[in-house]
Amino acid sequence: MDAVLKVLLFASLRERAGWADRSLPFTPSVSTAREVWNQLDLGPLEGISIAVNQELVGADQPLQAGDELAFLPPFTGG
Repeated sequence: MDAVLKVLLFASLRERAGWADRSLPFTPSVSTAREVWNQLDLGPLEGISIAVNQELVGADQPLQAGDELAFLPPFTGG
């Protein structure tokens, strides 16, 4: 398996970053969802939902090469 992470951004996060999905190199120094978010430099993590391989997880979820990591903005209802 390639030593990459597939990173997905949804809704306003996609607009903020200017991209929807990217493959990033997986390195042991960036091995949690929080560390990837910090590397992306998209603002505070507060209120952002995180999914790894389509399951909601906490920000300190350890990642492995080949994982799909998704960041979702706060949900609003109406």
